[in-house]
Amino acid sequence: MENALSDQEKVRYARHLNIPEIGESGQKTLKDSAVLIVGAGGLGSASSMYLAAAGVGRIGIVDSDAVEVSNLQRQILHSMQDLGVNKAASAQKRLLGINPEITITPYALRIDQSNVRDLITPYPIVLDATDNFETRYLINQTCVSLNKVFIYGAVYQFYGQMSVFSAAKGPCFQCVFQKSPTQEQIQANRGVGVVGALPGMIGCMQALEAIKHMLGIGTAVLGRLILVDGLSMSFQEIQIEKDLRCPICSRI
Repeated sequence: MENALSDQEKVRYARHLNIPEIGESGQKTLKDSAVLIVGAGGLGSASSMYLAAAGVGRIGIVDSDAVEVSNLQRQILHSMQDLGVNKAASAQKRLLGINPEITITPYALRIDQSNVRDLITPYPIVLDATDNFETRYLINQTCVSLNKVFIYGAVYQFYGQMSVFSAAKGPCFQCVFQKSPTQEQIQANRGVGVVGALPGMIGCMQALEAIKHMLGIGTAVLGRLILVDGLSMSFQEIQIEKDLRCPICSRI
């Protein structure tokens, strides 16, 4: 078979092959799967490293920024040797160091109206590792239009949240977050900080949801918003529903 696992891959993924829900057929599925990660910061670091290690065959990384020393407290994809290097390029080097048997495509640009459809079209899953609502609304609108799965994550100080949006099966991002923050709110929240381990937690949760979706196993976080309180190490689940008046997905 064209996608058969090599002997080296069977050794690399031995712990997956021993899981009944994955096995060799599931590992082949991961090898044939693809995900686009928008953002190579804190969330993107954890999610991309675990998706690469899991053997997801094609991973796209979108980020226009260069690595700065202040990033290293939480963005574990990068190191001191990467200062000044574009984050998508730095991510490609690091991820291929973890797993040279997959394809990493760096996109050293900012996602916007002019390129969002071209970027998202080749990927069935889009993992949101951004830090601003404007980009999330744009990703959501495009994912709804192209029938893509949108795996959302966000962090703030000791708090995080994540969900999976698929407009064909439930609410979209804008059903839940109906109003964008004002410019005053955005400015007030710039640089407020985040404990470095928290995006690692949320990013790992996003990676796990992506793997489950690729394999068609488990129960997805569809119609649910998971809230994480790192200070008390508590988790809360909020049921979310499709907004029948949503301007983005109400006709689906």
